[in-house]
Amino acid sequence: MEPTHEERGKGRAGRAVRGLNSKMLGKLVVIAAIMFGFGYGLVPVYRQICELTGINVLTQKEDGVEPVGNTQIDRTRTVTVEFDANTQGPWRFRPVTSSVRVHPGEMTQVVYEVVNTQARKMDAQAIPSYAPQEAIKYFKKVECFCFKQQTLGPNEARQMPVVFYIDPKLPKNVTTITLSYTFFEVGGPAKNPAA
Repeated sequence: MEPTHEERGKGRAGRAVRGLNSKMLGKLVVIAAIMFGFGYGLVPVYRQICELTGINVLTQKEDGVEPVGNTQIDRTRTVTVEFDANTQGPWRFRPVTSSVRVHPGEMTQVVYEVVNTQARKMDAQAIPSYAPQEAIKYFKKVECFCFKQQTLGPNEARQMPVVFYIDPKLPKNVTTITLSYTFFEVGGPAKNPAA
C-alpha cells in the first residue's frame, strides 16, 4: 500500500521541522559559546580599564601613603592592665608580663606560663577575676586558656595566650585594671582501687 498524498506531506513537514530544530540548536550553542567567551574575556579588559582610569582604588598602591589605622582605637587614652596568678594545686603558674599599657580598642596578647610539677597527668581550669568590678563588662577576651579545661602531662610546661581588648566605652575614671587568674586542679588525682 502506497502512502497517501496527505501522509507524504506530514513526512516532509516532520523532516522540515527537525531540520529547523537542528539549525536552532546549532545557533543556540554558538550564542552560548560566544557569551561564555565574552564573560571570560571581560575580566582582563576590566582590569586594564581600571588600571588606566584609576577606578579600582582597592588595589591601588601609592608610595609614601600611610595605611589608615583602626578607627575604633582610642589613642587619646591609655589603660594599665596588671596581671596576677594564684594557684590551688601542685604547679607553678605566672604571667610572663606583669603589666601592659594599652589604648582602649587595641587588640593585645599576653602569655601565662604553667608548669605541672607532678609526675602525673592533671586536668586544670583557670577562673578569671577583675578589679575594679566595673571593668568586667569592658574587658573583652577574644582568646583565652580559661575558656576550656587544660590537660597537662607529667612535668609539662606550657605557655597559654590571652588575647583581649578594652572596650572604648570604659569609664574615663578607670585607668588601671587587674586581671587575676586562679588555676586549680579539676577532679583531683585518680584513686587506686587496689589501695
